[in-house]
Amino acid sequence: MNTIYITTSIPYVNAAPHVGFALELVQADAYARHFRLLGHDIRFQCGTDDNSLKNVRSAQAAGAPVKDFVDANADRFAHLGGLLDISNEEFVRTSRDPRHIACVHGLWRACAGNGDLYRKAYEGLYCVGCEQFYEPSELDDGRCPEHGIALETIREENWFFRLSRYGDRLLELVETGELRIVPAHRRNEVLALLRRGLTDISVSRSSERARGWGVLIPDGDEVVYVWFDALANYLTGLGHGSDETLLQRYWNGGQRIHVVGKGISKFHAIYWPAILLSAGLPPPSSILVHGYITVDGRKIGKSAGNGIDPERIIQSYETPDALRYYLLRHIRSADDGDFSAERLEAAWSGELAGQLGNLANRVLALLSTSFDGIVPPVPDSDFADEAARLPGKVAEAFDAYELHIGLADIFAFIGEANRRFTQRAPWADAKALLADLTPEDRKATAARLGASLAEQVYGLAVVARCLLPFLPSSAAKLHSRLGIPSPRLYRDPLIVGGVKAAPQAVLFPQRAAA
Repeated sequence: MNTIYITTSIPYVNAAPHVGFALELVQADAYARHFRLLGHDIRFQCGTDDNSLKNVRSAQAAGAPVKDFVDANADRFAHLGGLLDISNEEFVRTSRDPRHIACVHGLWRACAGNGDLYRKAYEGLYCVGCEQFYEPSELDDGRCPEHGIALETIREENWFFRLSRYGDRLLELVETGELRIVPAHRRNEVLALLRRGLTDISVSRSSERARGWGVLIPDGDEVVYVWFDALANYLTGLGHGSDETLLQRYWNGGQRIHVVGKGISKFHAIYWPAILLSAGLPPPSSILVHGYITVDGRKIGKSAGNGIDPERIIQSYETPDALRYYLLRHIRSADDGDFSAERLEAAWSGELAGQLGNLANRVLALLSTSFDGIVPPVPDSDFADEAARLPGKVAEAFDAYELHIGLADIFAFIGEANRRFTQRAPWADAKALLADLTPEDRKATAARLGASLAEQVYGLAVVARCLLPFLPSSAAKLHSRLGIPSPRLYRDPLIVGGVKAAPQAVLFPQRAAA
């Protein structure tokens, strides 16, 4: 059994969560569920970045105490995970987790002990939205390339981290694939940055500029730079600096996978591995980089004013699976994708209800009336063979970070199942059994009908198993309707012949018009 540690990034809590972060949650959750079903030992962590200056300024703008403001928004992010059926074992809040200060201080002291921290006076252009300094050459017409806002000129004497010391080692890690960055074009971006050479980075801020909010450096009155602080959260939940049992098991002993947005890939693929190397810890194994969700081509953002509330969507459909399906199927895993309520409704009613739900309804209704819900033996057929190949296709999609392809393969099979069901027209055989038939004809008709329904139930059972990482609630419901338990592992035997299925399977009911 392999140990695998999976994390989402931790979002700023300067506003309520929007649907863009829901994308990252459901992607990471699909991986965690997939790996559990493969039999791996999984630790899955989410959390919130509470200690940024961005949060402080938003609280001040709202006229609220920083702690109260941060607590309220952080609670909404935690609540969203529950609404989306996210299966994380840990949720780290950097302002409240009692282990976090010990973790940050442990990393700081390790880097200092390795000679990688030093004092330096500095003047630079700072974006509060990104919480980073920019070189003039990196700007877009003098503005932040990520947020499009004017930058602030900051003059301070801070602690600096010797990032430049680790450029060659990071280049080797990425080039050899020891640090895997997916997709390839994000890997190439990181390689280009590394080949240009790295400059040292500031890792502290004055308490005055931080408004006294954040983690103080060890034995000092400055505040740890929010990215050094935030990245440490991945070790906080594993007990770094306190009880390191989980750290030894999941960080030092297995795969380490971060799921992050493209806007913060540099921090995770360059800053974070360098800090870890300095501290004597292994770097991440894989960084999976997704794109942005857009509305009418514009990135969704808290500050952009076009955020879409995922909680309202989930409440509207009374299940998380409508949103989970749209984000995982209709947003390419590694690319930007546009969101619209109309396309979400079309995916729910036309694909989930219209294809999968309708097929299950028709198959199980006939099974109930013709065989009292008892599934006949599953025949050997090309269709059953095609169903048996489906899990392998889905596994390949996970390996390639193409979850949308995995769901497309599942629904391509569902489309083929619908076509086969229509071509076989088993309802005609069911009707014929009500007429006067010779014993030989009755036996042949019943056998043909039983084989047709049994292979469809088998196909639906395979689909249900493949959908477990993507749509856990609906997949569990489909298993129940088919009369079979949800498996603990993919490799658990799939037995459908002889089981009793439910007469109807209303999995994805049509919503009433708003």
